[in-house]
Amino acid sequence: MKKTASDADVAPAQQAEQRVLLVEDDVGLQKQMRWALSPHAVDVAGSRAEAVAKVTASKPYQVVILDLGLPPDENSASEGLKALDEILNLSPQTKVIVASGNVERANAVKAVAQGAFDFVAKPVDSDILKIIIDRAIRMHALEEENKQLRELSSRATDGLVFGSDRMAQIAQVLDRVGPMDVSVMLIGETGTGKEVLARALHRLSPRNSKPFIAINCASIPENLLESELFGHEKGAFTGAIKRTHGKFEMADNGTLFLDEIGDMPLPLQSKLLRFLQERRLERVGGRESITVNVRLVTATNQKLEKLIAEGRFREDLYYRINDVRIDLPALRERDGDPVLLAQYFLNGFNKAYSKHIAGYTEDALAALSAHAWPGNVRELENRVKRAVIMAESKRITAQDLDLGDVKVGDRDLNLRKEVARVEKRLAAEALALSDGNISKAAKLLGVSRPHFYSLIGHN
Repeated sequence: MKKTASDADVAPAQQAEQRVLLVEDDVGLQKQMRWALSPHAVDVAGSRAEAVAKVTASKPYQVVILDLGLPPDENSASEGLKALDEILNLSPQTKVIVASGNVERANAVKAVAQGAFDFVAKPVDSDILKIIIDRAIRMHALEEENKQLRELSSRATDGLVFGSDRMAQIAQVLDRVGPMDVSVMLIGETGTGKEVLARALHRLSPRNSKPFIAINCASIPENLLESELFGHEKGAFTGAIKRTHGKFEMADNGTLFLDEIGDMPLPLQSKLLRFLQERRLERVGGRESITVNVRLVTATNQKLEKLIAEGRFREDLYYRINDVRIDLPALRERDGDPVLLAQYFLNGFNKAYSKHIAGYTEDALAALSAHAWPGNVRELENRVKRAVIMAESKRITAQDLDLGDVKVGDRDLNLRKEVARVEKRLAAEALALSDGNISKAAKLLGVSRPHFYSLIGHN
C-alpha cells in the first residue's frame, strides 16, 4: 500500500486525546505544568518508582515529561536518568522530554544521548514546551503508523491480507504455532487459502531455508499417489526406468503439505501412519529403510470426523496429524476482507500485466462486499484477474467483475454486530478508494487515524 507522510497527513491523529505523564516531585510545578499541558490527558508521578509503576500499569503514554532531579537525590540527575532508562525499556515508542536547569545542561545532553526525545530548560516556557510536545506527538504518530503499515506489508508478503477479526485471530495462532515443530491441520472450504497458510507456517518455522513441498492427494490417481509420496526404485513397476525420490524425501528437513488429506486411500493412510510413528520410509519396490525429517501440514475441506465414523479415515492417523487444528473462515464470513483482497490482487495483476488501473468504482466496491463468494478467495482472485485483463477504463466496475446482479445475504439483527460489520466494510472500501492511504481513508470516513486502525482490526 502506498503511504506518504506530511504534517497535514498526521493531523487526524493529533485530534484524538493524547496521554502525557508528568514526572515531577514539586507540587507547585505539578499544578503549573498541568495547566500548560492542557488539553492533553495528564497523569502525574512524584518519583522514579511511581513513574515506572504508571508506565507498567497503563496503556502506553505518547509523551513523558521527566524532571531529572528526582527524590531521594534531587541535587543530581542519577534518579532521573535511571527513570529514563526504565521508561524507555518498558515503552520504547514513548517520547521522553527531560526538564533541567541551566546548570544541569550536561545531564540533559546525556539524557538525549540515552534516548530522550528532547529537553526543555527550567523554568519551563509553556509555549516552547507545547511546541516540543506537538513535535513529539507527531513523531510518535508517524512511527506508530509505520509500524502498522509494516505489519500490513509483512502479512501481504505472506499472502495474508486481512482486516477481519477472524483472520486476525488466525494470524496470532500462526505466529505462536509457526516456530514450533508440530503437525498442523487446516480445515476450510475450497479456495479459502489453506496452502497460503501452510506456506506462512513454513516461513515462520526454523525450517524456512529448507524445501516446502506441496501435493494434492485428490489430484493424483490412487495407483500413482504412493510413488509420488514415497518414491520408487528402478523396475518397481512398468515405466519405472530409474530410481525416483518421493515428496517426503524431497521435503527432508523442510515442510510437506498434504492437501485434501481426506481423499487419501486407506492403504496409504496406514503407510503414512507408520512413517509418522517411525520417521522412516521405504520406496515402492525397495527394501532400504530411509530416515526422513519433515514437518507435516495437512488440509481438507471435508469433515474428517464423519469420514472416521464411515470407516474411510483412520482415527489413529487423525490424531497423529492433528497436533494443532486451524479452522479457516469462508470469505463471506470475513467482514471487509473481500475489498482489501481485491485491492491486493489488483496491485499484483497491474504489475504482472503492465496495467495502470487506478482502483474500483463505488458500485464495484459495494458488489465486492455484498457477494457471497462461494468460491472464496480463489474466486475473488480469478474475477479480479479477468477484470484487469478486460477492463477498458481506469477503474474496475461491478460489470467488469461480473457482479452486476448481487444478492445480499440475510443480516444479523443484533445492532452491535450489524454496526460493527458495516463499519468494517466501509473502512475497507475507504482504504481501497484512497489507494491504501490511511489518512485519506480516515478522512473519507470522518474519523481519526487511531479510530480507523481499530476499524480495520490493527490496534
